[in-house]
Amino acid sequence: MFDAGDLDAAERMIDDWQAGIETRAAQARELSARLSRLSATARSADRLVTVTVGASGDLTGLTLDERIRQRPAQETARAILATLGQARATLTAAVTEVTAGTVGADSETGRAVIASYTARPAGERNV
Repeated sequence: MFDAGDLDAAERMIDDWQAGIETRAAQARELSARLSRLSATARSADRLVTVTVGASGDLTGLTLDERIRQRPAQETARAILATLGQARATLTAAVTEVTAGTVGADSETGRAVIASYTARPAGERNV
């Protein structure tokens, strides 16, 4: 029914398949670890607002220069949101770079990770 050559070939195929799964799992673990350490900071052009976001894109730091008090509250709010958007864009670029360096930006996993940062509205970025 089966000869030794067929069995050896099947065994090699299973070993290769298992090695591929183990490699992808290790890459996914590395990606997860690297993504969890990411953060990004942006500063407004006038240097009055500095925003930091964590790995999920959530606001983790906000620094306002004392000169901000001279602005109307609505203008300050717009500056904060704009700077937050810049920080999140920087984070997304870092996510893309880390993903490309681990699982590959064009892999199914890579595309899904990158899409999770780019497809959601700015206020809904959670990993």
